[in-house]
Amino acid sequence: MKIKKLQLIFSLVLIFLLIAGCVNLQEDQQEKSDDTENNSNNAENISDEGTSVENGFIIFDYPPFDLDKVAFILPMGGTTGGHVTPIDHQYYISYDFAKDDDAVVDIDVYSPGDGVVTEIQHMSVAAGDTPMAVDDFRIIIQHTSTISSYYIHIDELSDKIAAVDPGLGEYAYVNVEVSAGEIIGRYGGSVDYNIVDDDVVLPFVNLDSYTNEPWKLHCPDPFDYFNESIKELMYEKCVRTQDPVGGKICYDVDGKLVGTWFEEGTNGYGGVDLDRYWAGHLSIVYDSIDHDAIIVSIGTFIDTAEQFAVKTNSPDPSDVSVETGLVKYELVDFEYYSNGSIWNRNSYATDLEIKNSQDLQGVILLELIEDRKLKVETFPGKAGDEVTGFTDNFRIYER
Repeated sequence: MKIKKLQLIFSLVLIFLLIAGCVNLQEDQQEKSDDTENNSNNAENISDEGTSVENGFIIFDYPPFDLDKVAFILPMGGTTGGHVTPIDHQYYISYDFAKDDDAVVDIDVYSPGDGVVTEIQHMSVAAGDTPMAVDDFRIIIQHTSTISSYYIHIDELSDKIAAVDPGLGEYAYVNVEVSAGEIIGRYGGSVDYNIVDDDVVLPFVNLDSYTNEPWKLHCPDPFDYFNESIKELMYEKCVRTQDPVGGKICYDVDGKLVGTWFEEGTNGYGGVDLDRYWAGHLSIVYDSIDHDAIIVSIGTFIDTAEQFAVKTNSPDPSDVSVETGLVKYELVDFEYYSNGSIWNRNSYATDLEIKNSQDLQGVILLELIEDRKLKVETFPGKAGDEVTGFTDNFRIYER
């Protein structure tokens, strides 16, 4: 299992781990939307003990993992493979991350505050253009009526939680009380974490686009929910330095190119094909680590999802509007560099910046025809001077 997990980590341009870690749940989404009342019923005994309030935030006094064994943290907001839109969770990478099947499952997973485990999924497949088998767990701990912790790819559960394991490939609503600082499982290699706060609503242009994964509307920087000593350690281990240090997933600006788009008629984030729900996704955003770099993330480039840098890193998508007219981006591969050397992507590094490859992969034409309608066409293998305008193969994206 560990080999398969780490093969996913090193796929494509980034190491952002298991291509669709936060998803693999598409077939369950409608059921979950219909059954959100179950969560409230399961969590009726939640108290706010073990937490405090600071500047309007619930503050946890325990980290989600044993941070002494975490080598570095990848922020929210990356794009890779089927994660065409900015990723809604962070990754906590172990020191033995690069050891493939020798990675030791010995990092304790904690509940940061009192709460109730309300959902558990025994994951069997990581979705992607090349799906791969996994055998690990996704769980949700509801801490208050509005705040929950989401974990994905926990390798082993504590005995108390394992007792309600629904079985490989299955999903269940459960009701297991946990205490602040309680060990709820262990992992090796890497694991995903985010906080969902229903009182936070991210400024996506069209909230209805996220009906299939409604929690995405409520994903703040998790670091803000921990006390100062824990937050300081998280900051020290995170490879992003731009505020918010823990990352962000919403770049939408109404009437501007920047942000996430969905092909017209494809059901927003949910897509039309469960096996490739990301096929109609498109994000024109800034890199999650090097905030100055423009990233074009495309659900279907030839026949797979791809992520590219922009050769000239201009024009800035935040400046592009209907009045701008046609925008032509030449698409190139890229690498992260730290202090003049390529980042090995399996250990902590400072001052990371993107450097573009000279290998041109194609061209994308973009034109805002309305504030919330975008004309798009890709030209794989072409150079900028070979593309003069749209053909009949353009598609319309919307928000």
